[in-house]
Amino acid sequence: MAQFEMIAFDADDTLWHNERLYASAQARFKHLLMQYHDGEWIEERLYQTEIYNLKHFGYGIKSFALSMIETAVELTEGRISGQDIRQIIQTAKEMLGAEVELLPHVAEVIPVLAEQFPLMVITKGDLLDQESKMARSGLAAYFQHVEVVSDKTEGQYARLLEKHSIPPHRFLMVGNSLRSDVLPVLALGGSAVHVPHAFTWAHEEAEPPRGQPGFHALEHLGLLPGLLDALAQQGA
Repeated sequence: MAQFEMIAFDADDTLWHNERLYASAQARFKHLLMQYHDGEWIEERLYQTEIYNLKHFGYGIKSFALSMIETAVELTEGRISGQDIRQIIQTAKEMLGAEVELLPHVAEVIPVLAEQFPLMVITKGDLLDQESKMARSGLAAYFQHVEVVSDKTEGQYARLLEKHSIPPHRFLMVGNSLRSDVLPVLALGGSAVHVPHAFTWAHEEAEPPRGQPGFHALEHLGLLPGLLDALAQQGA
């Protein structure tokens, strides 16, 4: 019997590049407002606004765009021009339409694993954006389920596992965020693989749970099949 009944993957910055779009947009945003404040203060205020707005707008590019506009209005004391607001909106549209670029090893590993395990995507963000990226990625056929959620909490994972009748100890989550992809799953008694990405939003950072049962860390996704083979041999 296979050790896992389901292997789930995060999408953004696990299957394809995403955070670097935000980094590029933030650079453009800073340049737009540099006449009013220094870059470090602009970054800090934008981050604070993003975190505050999560409870209103959730995650995703559209939420980010609204936070940029709000921050621009506040930092310019309402003097931001309509043309500058248009630039912010155009930046968001370009992010939404950006090419979906798979991370290294994804195109090779996912088809192989799909022949051995049921696969799922669990991602947070805007439903339309995530569905569009999945369709454009060329990976959709390999996943039995795609779940777009408002956040990744222990309770949300518990509801998804119950929905799909998956015992926690037979579930494996793979992702780049310790906060969202690893810690909540381990708390439920599941297993998780952390695959770090060069760009990680500060909000997703956390201390790795070293030595905790079920936790694994890999340098890149190409090492995942080997880890799964090793775990299967241990459980044999």
